[in-house]
Amino acid sequence: MSYITDFGAAGDGVADDTVAFEHAIADGDGCIRLFQGVYRITRTIEVPLDRQGPLSFIGDGRTCEILMTGPGPALRFVGTHGGTADPADQQEIVRRMERGPLISQIAITGEHPEADGIELVGTMQANISQVLLHRLRHGIRLFQRNRNVLIENCQIYFNTGVGVFLDQVNLHQINIIGNHISYNRLGGIRIEASEVRNLQITGNDIEYNNHKAHNTEPLPTAEIYIDTTAPGSSVNEVAICSNTIQATASLGGANIRIVDAGDDRPPGQWTITGNVIGSQENNVHLTGCYGLVVSGNSIYSATNRNVLLENCRQIVLTGNHSHRHDEGFFTGWRIVDSSDCTLTGNIIHDEIGGGQSTGASLLEIVRGKRINVTGCQFLDGVPFGVDVEDSKGVSIVLNTIATSRAPTEGVAPGGALRFRGEGQGNQFRGNAIRGNNDIAGESGVLDESNVALEFDE
Repeated sequence: MSYITDFGAAGDGVADDTVAFEHAIADGDGCIRLFQGVYRITRTIEVPLDRQGPLSFIGDGRTCEILMTGPGPALRFVGTHGGTADPADQQEIVRRMERGPLISQIAITGEHPEADGIELVGTMQANISQVLLHRLRHGIRLFQRNRNVLIENCQIYFNTGVGVFLDQVNLHQINIIGNHISYNRLGGIRIEASEVRNLQITGNDIEYNNHKAHNTEPLPTAEIYIDTTAPGSSVNEVAICSNTIQATASLGGANIRIVDAGDDRPPGQWTITGNVIGSQENNVHLTGCYGLVVSGNSIYSATNRNVLLENCRQIVLTGNHSHRHDEGFFTGWRIVDSSDCTLTGNIIHDEIGGGQSTGASLLEIVRGKRINVTGCQFLDGVPFGVDVEDSKGVSIVLNTIATSRAPTEGVAPGGALRFRGEGQGNQFRGNAIRGNNDIAGESGVLDESNVALEFDE
């Protein structure tokens, strides 16, 4: 190992250790070890992997800190890999000189408004592990092109930009596993203007990534924010599983926000499964998406909607539970201008008070086409459990749509179902209902074989 102090670093938080790092990279043995201390640097420490060979920064149990006092990333690893993840595409210089750069067991702190933590450009098999990144702009930024990235067991905390930022990057195979990503002003994990495949976000705690802890004006953001509106960008083959994704509600905010401009490669081939998702303006907000599965999540407490779909196709929502935990929040799902979606085995329950101040029903379908709703429970909705408007081919079959509220003076008990506007080929069959139905004649509904439930104390 090359101990950074052997190259002149003081580690006292006062002396400028920038030259010592550059000296260690150029003349060390490739494994740079940092002892306990604060290593102040004033410019980016750049690692040109094709010239320096495999290189690692390893701290002494994260008791060491790199203090970045200038703009830009504290550490930038630059490789030359231009191929895919296929071994046949890996050039000899990449295999021999650039393989697996590692940053582990250190802290990186910013002392400049434009200081970033770690930037990866053109790398192959980079690993960022057990790193604390805080009081920076962006914690980790991936830029231009990378392959096979691991980000694991890190604390990415209280940064003014994004925790993990995939920015104008072509990236396949990235795992973000077991991290705490919280209090980052512009989002926890954010992807913009990028082409990304094979992204796994698993077992993380992703929370409070908005403006509130920074005492600034709100900007639209999300714990996980995917924006593919830029020409040529796309994000596919993604799993978001077993995370806690929670927040404080912020204007224009979401827990998971995926937005597309409606081009030929919309966000798709996704699964959002087994997460706890709550406390934002919209919990899951999908725009222009295709072929997503949202299953087995606890999705709770929104200031607008638990689930909001706009201009989506072939979305499967199954086995999810939605509610609100106090009167300051709302519950409900809204599907607008979307088609060929299936809702199966979900529960949406508004158990608080006499209805929501939004005046929204639990499930709203507006200008929907070929939407199937089967085996779900819509409980205590006001004004209705299910509300359909100007839709075609909507099937509401074998659900429970009921209220347990006793009629009381001044509080509406809630209805079961409303169809309004013009429609065609809709059906409402075999449901267990309690509450009035309001079905307009022009809405084209086959209404039969539904069972009325008595009020149960």
